[in-house]
Amino acid sequence: MKFEHSRLFKDVQLSGMFSDSKVFSDAIPKQSWPVACAEYDKTQPADLETFVATHFEFAEAPELQALNDVRTVPDYIERLWDRLARQGSEQNTSSLLALPKPYIVPGGRFNEIYYWDSYFTALGLMDSGRGKLVEDMLENFCSLIESLGHVPNGNRSYYATRSQPPVTAMMVDLLWETKKDDENWLTRVTSSLQREYDFWMKGSDKLSSDLLHFDRVVMMPCGGILNRYWDNDPSPRPESYKEDIEDAEHFTNDEKAHFYRNIRAACESGWDFSSRWLQEPDNLKTIMTTHIAPVDLNALLYFLETQLSRCYQATSNSKESHRMERAAKRRAALINQYMWDEQANWYVDFDIELNCKRNIVTMAGATALFFNLVEDCARAHQVSQKMMSDFCKAGGLVTTLAATPQQWDSPNGWAPLQWFGVKGLLNYGFTQEAKEVASKWLKTLESSFEVNQCLLEKYNVIEPNKKAEGGEYIVQQGFGWTNGVASRFYTLFGKSE
Repeated sequence: MKFEHSRLFKDVQLSGMFSDSKVFSDAIPKQSWPVACAEYDKTQPADLETFVATHFEFAEAPELQALNDVRTVPDYIERLWDRLARQGSEQNTSSLLALPKPYIVPGGRFNEIYYWDSYFTALGLMDSGRGKLVEDMLENFCSLIESLGHVPNGNRSYYATRSQPPVTAMMVDLLWETKKDDENWLTRVTSSLQREYDFWMKGSDKLSSDLLHFDRVVMMPCGGILNRYWDNDPSPRPESYKEDIEDAEHFTNDEKAHFYRNIRAACESGWDFSSRWLQEPDNLKTIMTTHIAPVDLNALLYFLETQLSRCYQATSNSKESHRMERAAKRRAALINQYMWDEQANWYVDFDIELNCKRNIVTMAGATALFFNLVEDCARAHQVSQKMMSDFCKAGGLVTTLAATPQQWDSPNGWAPLQWFGVKGLLNYGFTQEAKEVASKWLKTLESSFEVNQCLLEKYNVIEPNKKAEGGEYIVQQGFGWTNGVASRFYTLFGKSE
């Protein structure tokens, strides 16, 4: 039996002993989960806190300890890499999945790898001369793909049923020039990318007019295939067990399964949570992630297809290279057909249940520029103007234009979206606009650093002097992808002006 299904786990989580349900999900049994659960069932202790303290311990978070004599953001970033590093290890008694090589964690409550975080973190690692660590992190992804068929949300057993935005191809791209002549490396990453692609495309051969979607694939009105986020497990998330149980308290069993699956799918998106996924922007209980073909996911899969084509070409497999090239061209055409909103001058998500574009405008649309999917120069100009007029605020790029209690909405800004926006602008020659965004973001980080002496997971970009709020937990410090994107901005543009 999985530990999260045990009576001990459920009792502890529902007791409210920990304000953050993830704490106990990550607990390290002093012997093993089966031993602790058997003892709990046998003794039925009245004092839960004493029982937990007797049978479990918890990992430290060295990145939360103060750094002395650090005066600038670049110095902080450089000093923190070692504190965010974790060594590869064999499987222990906790929910943490073993990895063969060292890796970087985001920080705070996130004491494991997070899949899409790792790419943005890797930007800073490359800038600081830690390319070997990026190679190690890619090796860990390949190992996870070989064992699970995909890279999970994070290297925790309870994350195994879902992934996150697929960035392994982008990690390969970061290392391409230095590693492409290594035949063993090339063979390994090509195999891993193909297996990951197969994971996302599973069931595409089943789709028809009678079966329009299956797991992560969806058939569009024209017969083309795009993707959505999904999780096959329609149960409460272990890391947010109490929250999910309480939110679904008054639902029927069918409604609970729908809610849990869509909550999990939103976690796979990395945007947990946002008005992007909600029928009613202010109401998490109306979540409908699986009804949506997201623009950023499909842009990422377009890049996976183009990277696979390049890998096959490099291994002299022209047949497979051409097959993936054709797949990428089909997907690009579908993104431009279904996700370009002429009225909004922006790329948006597509509602596969209602067969229409979503009216929630988000920074996910910037991935069309980031991955060079916009072939029309006039359209690229429209997107850049929209980004600067609507999304660019005092402190950087705001996540969405909808102000809600969710953390992936206004007024918050997030490092990965700053990078998507800035690099997208640079791709199309909007250099001055890119510099403006990067400068505003770095000023936000630097002003916050003067007060907090650390970098944070997210920032309020509407009122940069206020701390970002929203979501299921307090804002976390560390922070892997914030450090990585800031480092890349300093590398590209120097200090903020």
